[in-house]
Amino acid sequence: MGTMLAVSALPASAAPQAAKADSVLVMVDHAKVVRLPEKAQTVIVGNPAIADVAIQKNGVMIVTGKSFGVTNLIALDASGTLLAESLVRVGADSDSVLTVQRGLERESYSCTPVCQPSAQLGDAQKYFGEVGGQASARSASAMGASKR
Repeated sequence: MGTMLAVSALPASAAPQAAKADSVLVMVDHAKVVRLPEKAQTVIVGNPAIADVAIQKNGVMIVTGKSFGVTNLIALDASGTLLAESLVRVGADSDSVLTVQRGLERESYSCTPVCQPSAQLGDAQKYFGEVGGQASARSASAMGASKR
């Protein structure tokens, strides 16, 4: 049985800070800087739909929360030997999100500080489609304008 992936979040000061040895917590649509075990050559994400990683220089990787849930990270050395394994827990950033529940229908708003529609996983399909469609159209318009 492998050891747990020893990770540490890097705060703004960039000084290593010990995190729970058994899991990494990241919010949906947020990223976290995590240290890899020494000699790690391969990193495997159990479910890339929940979290994704981008390997950087100097034994650092960026873990990005994609969807709510729990998955695992496995680190292997060059010969394929298991160096470490850890859980990645992806949750919601509820500090600035207002949830409106109307019967079974849910809508989310990002309140930073003025509340604006914000499609979140779990929102009613119609609301999610409308808000997501508007956001996509806005992004496409901005991309088109930047190419002129």
